[in-house]
Amino acid sequence: MAVGFCETSMMLQLIEQPSPEQMFHEQYAFYSSTSQHMQRHFSEFARQVLEMGVLSKENPFVVELGCNDGIMLRNFANVGIRHLGIEPSRNVAEVANSYGVRTISEFFCHQLAIDIVSKEGKADAFLAANVMCHIPSIVDVASGISKLLKPTGVAIFEDPYLGDVVEKTSYDQIYDEHVFLFSAHSIQHLFRQQGMELVDVQAQKTHGGSMRYVIAHAGAYPVKDSVNRLLEKEKSIGLNRVATFRKFSQQVEQSRTELIQLLTGIKAEGKRIAGYGATSKSTTILNYCGIGTDLIDYISDTTPIKQGKFSPGMHIPIKPYDFFMASPPDYAILFAWNHAEEIMAKERAFIEKGGRWIVHVPEVRVLE
Repeated sequence: MAVGFCETSMMLQLIEQPSPEQMFHEQYAFYSSTSQHMQRHFSEFARQVLEMGVLSKENPFVVELGCNDGIMLRNFANVGIRHLGIEPSRNVAEVANSYGVRTISEFFCHQLAIDIVSKEGKADAFLAANVMCHIPSIVDVASGISKLLKPTGVAIFEDPYLGDVVEKTSYDQIYDEHVFLFSAHSIQHLFRQQGMELVDVQAQKTHGGSMRYVIAHAGAYPVKDSVNRLLEKEKSIGLNRVATFRKFSQQVEQSRTELIQLLTGIKAEGKRIAGYGATSKSTTILNYCGIGTDLIDYISDTTPIKQGKFSPGMHIPIKPYDFFMASPPDYAILFAWNHAEEIMAKERAFIEKGGRWIVHVPEVRVLE
């Protein structure tokens, strides 16, 4: 995967990407509701929207792009708020509908926005979480959002934050679904082209460091101080300069060297190493570092659709979580590091039996 940076749009992005249909389809492997942490997070996200005062008093309308299994929109459905989920992966869209979340299986674009407005009217709020960065036709999507929203409507979305990726050397955020890694600068540039502006930013802990952006039609709401503060911080750490990303590439290479050395040393001692979480992030790590079954025996994952298969490229077997419990390794490399808090609370027995964790973000090390 080649990555490029543009000093005009200040966007970091993949140069080439698989077609959306290859990634989002009837066998999409991730269901958001499998994580209790994410359930709490999206409940809080929905609560914030409900309390912002942006929803019309009469017949409010909320649209969510990439609603997955309806984990966030349920919070609106449960209080009788008119809503629409847009989810291109048909299998998870069907689950959302089964939960009472009205969902269509489509790819969002300017034309779909026009169709929704003609049938449903304009929306008070357009929501998305860990979705906008997946879409190569991002200018068309921004245009659709502008068309879909009422004059007082807001778009609120969150995605992994470029500043955190650079700070933590979390290069595994770069994978096939992540076309872009956003900053406040790139989002501001993108939406200005559509007559909209960035009015608020809110840092989030999810996915190893995310940013929530609030967008509105220009002049609809005052721009909060948080926006200017973040823009200044981004300038100070160089998120608007290509030189920053040349230095970042060197940090990535160093991280790879240290991880291979650590795993090689552990295996030389005759120890068993397993991966924890067959994540998209792990695919980047394994292939970039050239880590195969010579270093990792298997990867444990709780998602049934992944079990019995192999990791892309390096072909490490993916085992059910029961296998991890029945045959615990000496070391487990935490590929799902962005869920570390939740996992550590769950895996006390592994640690008590002498199991040790390997992490690679923000630095390669064995946890004490």
